[in-house]
Amino acid sequence: MLRKILKWITGGIGVLVALILIFYFLMYMVVSNKRDKTYNVEVRMFDIPSDSASIAEGAHIYATKGCADCHGEDLSGKTFLEDGMVGTIRAANLTFGKGGRPADYTDRDWILALRHGIKTDGKPLVIMPSYEYCKLADHDLANLIAYCKSVPAVDAEPALIKLGPLGTVLSGLDKLPLIPAEQIDHKAQYPQKIERSVSVEYGKYLTLSCTGCHKPNLKGGDNIVPGGTPVRDITASGNIGKWTLDQFIKVLRTGATPDGRQLKNEDMPWQMTKNYTDEELQALYLYLKTL
Repeated sequence: MLRKILKWITGGIGVLVALILIFYFLMYMVVSNKRDKTYNVEVRMFDIPSDSASIAEGAHIYATKGCADCHGEDLSGKTFLEDGMVGTIRAANLTFGKGGRPADYTDRDWILALRHGIKTDGKPLVIMPSYEYCKLADHDLANLIAYCKSVPAVDAEPALIKLGPLGTVLSGLDKLPLIPAEQIDHKAQYPQKIERSVSVEYGKYLTLSCTGCHKPNLKGGDNIVPGGTPVRDITASGNIGKWTLDQFIKVLRTGATPDGRQLKNEDMPWQMTKNYTDEELQALYLYLKTL
């Protein structure tokens, strides 16, 4: 009798292992097919400036959109995720140095990457949150590209995307935003320019940088990073409804909350938001208070 029980247990474990392997293989194939898909989109062109004022404005956009969190202050790229189960991800070197953009990288290539999440060969970019950048007005996107093109060349290691078992499964189940091109309406039209002002409308535009973590409704929820801190509600039903404008600005400039907590930058990137101008912070506060 004992032998039969052990045989059943061993057989059951064998079946379970086989099912897990089959499931993982299916997830691996789903992810591979997504990464190998070729996109053919129409790229709407616009002029990329080269004057110092536009480049300075582009530098501000780079600083306030969190680009440095992945690509570094010098745009050479850095490893921002290194986990055996989730994977290892090193962002691309955006300069024209070794391991970065090729010398023949065109303005169309920049727009294709930022607005559509697609590489020059038609394959999708991985991880890059183009689903946020695509909604920037042409004026702002052009200035951001102008800045990236102006940065001195830096030699660095090329981009690396190596998914671990958990990263593969989460990506296959669409729990990890791996392919930005899937989330973009490639035929959408975006405004040429958004006027900067202390207004609800401009504040709404600025929240493009917030939706990736705080969700499109800005109500927060589960962190997109497995095991990460849950993301807070930043509408009026959350702390924003309790904070004054001065308190809000202090939180986004220093990470220090009115109740005495010090926010970790990896949970709330205040090292990024501290670069916002007073006008931007006021507009953002106005809009969030309406939600």
